[in-house]
Amino acid sequence: MKRFLLASAMLFLAATCGYAQPKKKTAEDEYYPILRFDLPKGEVLEGGGLEMMPDGKVAFGTRRGEIWMVENAFDNDVAKAKFTRFAHGLHEILGLAQKDGWLYAVHRPEVTRMKDTNGDGKADLFETVTDGWEINGDYHEYAFGSRFDKDGNIWITLCLTGSFNSSSKFRGWAGKVTPEGKFVPTTSGVRSPGGVGFNAEGDVFYTDNQGPWNGTCGLKCLTVGGFVGHPDGFKWYKDPAAKYLGEAPVVPKSKSRQMIEAKKIPEFYPTCIMFPYQKMGNSTSGLDVDLSGGKFGPFQKQLFVGDQSHSTIMRVFLEKVDGKYQGALFPFREGMTCGIVPARFAPDGSLFAGGTNRGWSSRTVGGKNFSLDRIVWSGKVPFEIHEMRAKPEGFELTFTKPIDPKTAGDANSYSMKSWTYIYQADYGSPEVDHSTPKIVKAEMVNEKTVRLTVDGLVPGNIHHLVSGGVRSAEGAGLLHTDAYYTLNYIPKQ
Repeated sequence: MKRFLLASAMLFLAATCGYAQPKKKTAEDEYYPILRFDLPKGEVLEGGGLEMMPDGKVAFGTRRGEIWMVENAFDNDVAKAKFTRFAHGLHEILGLAQKDGWLYAVHRPEVTRMKDTNGDGKADLFETVTDGWEINGDYHEYAFGSRFDKDGNIWITLCLTGSFNSSSKFRGWAGKVTPEGKFVPTTSGVRSPGGVGFNAEGDVFYTDNQGPWNGTCGLKCLTVGGFVGHPDGFKWYKDPAAKYLGEAPVVPKSKSRQMIEAKKIPEFYPTCIMFPYQKMGNSTSGLDVDLSGGKFGPFQKQLFVGDQSHSTIMRVFLEKVDGKYQGALFPFREGMTCGIVPARFAPDGSLFAGGTNRGWSSRTVGGKNFSLDRIVWSGKVPFEIHEMRAKPEGFELTFTKPIDPKTAGDANSYSMKSWTYIYQADYGSPEVDHSTPKIVKAEMVNEKTVRLTVDGLVPGNIHHLVSGGVRSAEGAGLLHTDAYYTLNYIPKQ
């Protein structure tokens, strides 16, 4: 009951506090304008899933179980877009994928595939692909799904019952749906996912949200046999479908730190990116990778992640250290129309994002409770930190444009703080273990790269870098001065 009251109080505060409309015009508009679709009047299109169709249409799935096809979605005049309902009667669609003439929908009870066999623009053939998990009617038992991976699998993340417990089979797990339609559980420890997708190498990632065993929101890597933080689903290791994974991991100790427990539990894959709570949103959601080859600007092969409560898109740079992913988080785009759930890149390099405000209060533009937005690149390159890499003695920064040697090479142009979160069974965590690492040297490597020597790096902490004094060779300041690196491991070389 105490946990329920706490969660209810947090939802009430989220619904009533801090959600003023974003500024109507920001510096971001010069580089990445937002095109906002006018949705069909009288319809409720709460964004849950997006997919790009072979015929040039965009499939838009909703939390109310409908799929709409959007024609002319790539025209920069959004008034030319035409919405036609393709399917209905599904149960909260939170993933779409297309293959071989079929459209696959991931919704609460199953994966369903459908097609239009008579050419009238409406699905008339529906088939269950798999229903390898269970539901009991609880509000929180969401099921998020990916596109197809290189082996033809769809990856699924299943929210806990009540977002606290695994009361239905495989709740709090991730798994894959094989081309043969078999659900194979792969990874325990999921809490409350917000999206699932792939990086440029094809590895699988999902976003999880603050709560028990999650001090803050995070981007996590899904591996076969892995554990990602919340132990309540361990009971399902005994299920016949999961027995191939062997015994359940050791239960982590509450009130500890994530990296302390990761050293004790071989299956534990630490959170790759911790999203500082409030500072970078409250509810991480859909993700996709930029494989446009430069059509979306200078951030090829980086991940873009939505936040539902702040209605933003964030940017992530990942690298592997000691065989595990970790990396840096950057602000990217504020002012999306509504709380972002799905995010999908299109073949033309633009980024589509669907929004919903119901039940999950969010910042809105014009008070809209659901939305479909499209971010396009203007062709102008913003001055940004492009990559932030961990080094044994500090960090190496690469910028999108040539930098001014005087300011970039001055240690006083930068400042840093660090902290982490308690790894515990209780809901969330305050920031703890604060420190102030000192940047003692900034050395130019080349015209776009500087290496920072930092005294006082803390393994397991977020390192918040502010580069407020850095200027480009042209004299411009950074579009975004903040970067947040999740330093799980310090490289040895």
